[in-house]
Amino acid sequence: MSWLDQELTTLALCWRIERRDGVTIGLTAHDRDIAWDGLVHRAAPGMVPSAIMRGAGLDPASMDVTGALTSDAISEADLLAGRWDGARVAILACDWTDPANQIALGEGTIGAIETRGSTLTAELRGAMAALERPVAEETSPECRADLGDARCRVAMAGRRHFAVVTGIEDNLLTLDADEPVANGYAQGRLRWISGANSGLEDAILRSDGASVTLRRPPRFDAPGRVLLVEGCDKTLASCAGRFGNALNFRGEPYLPGVDLLTRYPGG
Repeated sequence: MSWLDQELTTLALCWRIERRDGVTIGLTAHDRDIAWDGLVHRAAPGMVPSAIMRGAGLDPASMDVTGALTSDAISEADLLAGRWDGARVAILACDWTDPANQIALGEGTIGAIETRGSTLTAELRGAMAALERPVAEETSPECRADLGDARCRVAMAGRRHFAVVTGIEDNLLTLDADEPVANGYAQGRLRWISGANSGLEDAILRSDGASVTLRRPPRFDAPGRVLLVEGCDKTLASCAGRFGNALNFRGEPYLPGVDLLTRYPGG
């Protein structure tokens, strides 16, 4: 007889949440902690899901989970900083007397997050949500590849640099080392590897000597060590002139745009 068929059910819902930086936590709706597979699923803060529906169709699946914000598990500061964006979530029902007895209810990634006071509501998006993405790329005058990826093929060895942020003024950072080439970090990425921002990434708008301007201020006003990755403005001129990579340019700079329809003789 299955544990689900017993007279007295011992059912408990559990969540396993894995952040993109490797941090993993376990939560449960049960009134006491449940340890299984090397992870303790904490009863505080308790999490309450919306109705869970499973089907064989191709409709994008999503659900909401509501719970309390606590500094021990999921803090509001980390949520606003984006540490939980795109985290992988697995939901299961288990027998709290013997957690090895379990049923997988679904998995997905964290989507939209809303906080009200001390309450967190997060949307979980299932694998079928990927079907909402465009099937084919749209044409564009700019390159659609990212610098150094499989389509770009520019070697990134020597284009990643370590530095220490010595000063922060709004979204302007001062470094202890100059950029390798003029405006070389523009459109690149900055990854924090120490300090309060550790593990977070920021987009770089432009760079000048020993300073870089981010697209937005750092989430925490705290200096630290960073990894800077050179960027590309995705134009054919830069692809050919700076990287010598015009053969792999993934754009259509000479394709007439919609403005061609508005042209007329003498206009």
